[in-house]
Amino acid sequence: MSYRDILYETDGPVLTITLNRPDKLNAYTAVMGAELEDAFTRADADDAIRAIIVTGAGRGFCAGADISAGANAFDAQSGNSASFGDQAARERRSGGAGFIGAIYNCRKPSIAAFNGPAVGVGLTLTLPMDIKIAASTARFGFVFARRGLVPEAASAWFLPQLVGLSRALKWCLTGRVFNADEALAGGLLSEVVPPENVLERARALAREIAEETSPIAIALTRQMLWRFAGAPDYSELLKIDGVLAMQLGAGADVKEGVMAFLEKRKPQFPGKVSKDMPARYPWWEA
Repeated sequence: MSYRDILYETDGPVLTITLNRPDKLNAYTAVMGAELEDAFTRADADDAIRAIIVTGAGRGFCAGADISAGANAFDAQSGNSASFGDQAARERRSGGAGFIGAIYNCRKPSIAAFNGPAVGVGLTLTLPMDIKIAASTARFGFVFARRGLVPEAASAWFLPQLVGLSRALKWCLTGRVFNADEALAGGLLSEVVPPENVLERARALAREIAEETSPIAIALTRQMLWRFAGAPDYSELLKIDGVLAMQLGAGADVKEGVMAFLEKRKPQFPGKVSKDMPARYPWWEA
């Protein structure tokens, strides 16, 4: 698939997806959403890709939805909405989950690299990503209530998982824009770095994951953490993690990981997520 509103660039095991409407501060469109969905689905199926970075072109990450249609910018019935697109087409592609489902279910870890402002859907589209790094100059906002909207992209679930209900309520109910230091203190970000170091730091983390970890272990670990984060207690997780550990323990990746540690060398994990996932995966569909 050729892309209009994003760039898809690989460097060895690292894929960088760039939101690419710099003249509009990368404002979100339905086309961009469909392209993000396709890009994450494509990366999930490609064993050569071990980690995904998402960033923005130019001086911003994403200014939110494209509102060039003015008052009708969010009116899907008017036919002028650039953001919502064709709901029927979304249902046909993914049952309505779109890029959020593609990111959440992806077996590759993802890193959001905020090179500049991210507000509205420009922020919520990153919530299912695993690591979030921002430039010290970046600003953030869940501005929906100030536009007469509700938080979308399942952010009313994701945001409290990440920052707690109290912080999520404060940010969403005020709709105000806040700085990177507040985002870091609130748990939305894992790191804040100088603007010129954002991509460099994201790439360093992506390479560390690619060079030091098992792709199968990473795929399972991110699903375990996300899917059990809101569980009422540990009991259901215990039924899964022990079984997975035993299944993996007899496999080639664990043997390689142990020998690489003993021999003081980098591991060369042979497992492929396309064909070597343990029998218990996906446990949530059993």
